[in-house]
Amino acid sequence: MARYLDVHPVNPQPRTIAQAAEIIRSGGLIAYPTDSCFALGCRIGNAEGKERIAAIRHLDDKHHYTLVCRDFAQLGQLVHVSNNVFRQIKAATPGSYTFILPATREVPRRLLHPKKRTVGVRIPDHVVAQALLTELGEPILSSTLLMPGEEDPLTQGWEVKERLDNVVDAVLDGDETGSVPTTVVDFSDGAPDVVRVGAGDPSPFR
Repeated sequence: MARYLDVHPVNPQPRTIAQAAEIIRSGGLIAYPTDSCFALGCRIGNAEGKERIAAIRHLDDKHHYTLVCRDFAQLGQLVHVSNNVFRQIKAATPGSYTFILPATREVPRRLLHPKKRTVGVRIPDHVVAQALLTELGEPILSSTLLMPGEEDPLTQGWEVKERLDNVVDAVLDGDETGSVPTTVVDFSDGAPDVVRVGAGDPSPFR
């Protein structure tokens, strides 16, 4: 049975955030709120956690997982970003965007696109997600909480707890979350290619 960790959406309680971070550190998988919608998250090096995400969402090996970062310092350790690309991403973050970029050697090979050697990264504009990332001190391996065969992601913490009670270790509920997945922009060839239109305004990348 998953633990239900309810925090204030504006001033999340540090003790509860610390409990969520410790579950991730100890190899757990949690559902947590972001500015787009709920996401599944675990440590980057947690191979079992990645497989659990894949099983919940019925993902294949071509899926682009997202590394959710607190800031550009973390993001810059995970992906190669040219000056031009940096300026474009900087202007749109934090926000509801996922950027696909060439990965550095810091990223485990199992997380990379098998042919392009790329990975998705993002910096969320969400108080609870940022508090969790700050407490954890490292990026989170994540995937949008979109259930197989469903068009809309889960957005209510109680519903996430009810649906995923036996397959995640905790649900962190901050009350406020988005209801649309991120806009995905592929920079793997240097120029922006909007591959999914979501919560973020795609116009700056077209």
